[in-house]
Amino acid sequence: MDGIPFARAGRAELRDRVAGLLADGEVDRARVALLADADDWWSEPPPPDEQLARVDAAGTLREAMDLLGMGRVGDYFAHRWSDPTHLAVLALLGRHWPGDRPVVDVACGIGTQLRELSRRGVRDLLGLDVVWSKLWLAQRFVCPEARYVCADLTAAPDLQVPRPAYVTCHDAFYFLRDKPAAAAALHALAGPGGTVVVGHAHVADTVSAGEPLAPAAYARLLGATVLYDDAELTAALLAGRPPRPAAADELTGSEAIGLVAGDLRAPAPADLGEPLGPLRPNPLYVDGELRWPSERYAAEYGPRSAHLPARWPDPLPADAARRRLLVDLPEQW
Repeated sequence: MDGIPFARAGRAELRDRVAGLLADGEVDRARVALLADADDWWSEPPPPDEQLARVDAAGTLREAMDLLGMGRVGDYFAHRWSDPTHLAVLALLGRHWPGDRPVVDVACGIGTQLRELSRRGVRDLLGLDVVWSKLWLAQRFVCPEARYVCADLTAAPDLQVPRPAYVTCHDAFYFLRDKPAAAAALHALAGPGGTVVVGHAHVADTVSAGEPLAPAAYARLLGATVLYDDAELTAALLAGRPPRPAAADELTGSEAIGLVAGDLRAPAPADLGEPLGPLRPNPLYVDGELRWPSERYAAEYGPRSAHLPARWPDPLPADAARRRLLVDLPEQW
């Protein structure tokens, strides 16, 4: 459907219904049925079909997410470009760059990371997620250069990925219930000599859902040889320096960590701390003041967003882009 295969486990009834609609030429109704599907952590009911039917005509990412009723997840995606977890991901990528390896982004969401990789020259990109609507948004608004498959990591069809591959999973591994199976699937995708990179794996989960582990447990599961504190990754990107790794027993007090297993790869040839542009003022600033989109967002990201001042500075500092006062948004943001 719309070029995005749907192979999610446990959705046989939905799959058959969509196949039937397509066979009858009911393409719009088939799309609506897939757009209504959500992940197992989501507790809100889907919007009415007549609202979902308008998603295909949405002119911007934010309009489409509003029509999809994405709520707090929509806030997260809309402002991903400057949140501290995204900066941590960029630091992790910058230190362990895929180079010419094919990349599989597991739980890719709307493709924010895939867009960064594509714009910096990585060509073989695959996004995997269990929520078809997120992949649709990624393809339509964020990174059309990648291909996408809607499937579970541990029950995916043959994704036709050349090995060795570079396999990432950011801000999602702690959600996966069968983590040993997920870790094995990540390594199987990477293949011999490949790389597995897990970013923002929660150690202490105080705001969002999920089932976090201790750093040493993550490292054992993933066979990781390099670990980082998430706050260190963010600070390193903002400072323009390499992040400092740490031992697992030094990270027990961390909120979240990043881990790398397999081929560690070389650093990126360019500084990922500098967004590519064209740059626009960060939309979190309204009438010169920093305004979080919700109390939940403020509680989760506000305490770790010291790089964003409370008021818009005048004049802008020389590092305005690095601090994400200026951001590289998709054209149809």
